[in-house]
Amino acid sequence: MKQLTVFALMCILTFTQLFAQSVLGKWKTIDDVTNKPKSIIELYEYNGKLYGKVVKLFQEPNEVQDPICDKCTDYRKDKKIIGMNVVTGLSKSGNEWSGGEVTDPTVGKTYKCYITLESPDKLKVRGYIGISMVGRTQYWYREK
Repeated sequence: MKQLTVFALMCILTFTQLFAQSVLGKWKTIDDVTNKPKSIIELYEYNGKLYGKVVKLFQEPNEVQDPICDKCTDYRKDKKIIGMNVVTGLSKSGNEWSGGEVTDPTVGKTYKCYITLESPDKLKVRGYIGISMVGRTQYWYREK
């Protein structure tokens, strides 16, 4: 009886963990060139769509500590990067969020995007132009 109770509890905890996995929350991005932390992005859901805003930048002491997006060409032009939505309008489809965009404020470019949860603490973010084969993948890591 004791083993059955422990087994049932383990099953409940396992299923709870599986269903609790979500892309929502804070994620650390890594610079492709330096391999150092670049920013913290907070992913949140609004009206059934996924958005992500910059909540922190990891700047070197000689860099501007609260930079603006001077390279952006849309409504984000000359806006502060901290607080900026860089992931916009993704819709959930199975295990993937897609149909929206991701913006790289360091170059001011916006790309089509899809996001999948690789593991509870690892997010695959694919930005692309036209078709997903022409693009770049980054991995973001859950901020604890």
